[in-house]
Amino acid sequence: MRASFAHQREFAMNKDIISGKWTQLKGRMQAKWGGLTDDDFDVVEGNAKYLSGKLQERYGWDRDRAEREVRDFEASLRTDYRE
Repeated sequence: MRASFAHQREFAMNKDIISGKWTQLKGRMQAKWGGLTDDDFDVVEGNAKYLSGKLQERYGWDRDRAEREVRDFEASLRTDYRE
């Protein structure tokens, strides 16, 4: 039970960080995937699954390709914020 509470707290903190940096992240995603619209980003709101779906829809990529793009983008963010 205690681990579950810690996980929930960590998730809430990560969500707050993403919400606080959403404008900055949105700009980076627009630079990377210019085919996505502002409406697409409003739907996505930091959700990787929705982002993957929008990439499939806009670029015609299969699921694996879209998910790989999102993972690579997330990895680049982790690298950038560590430095």
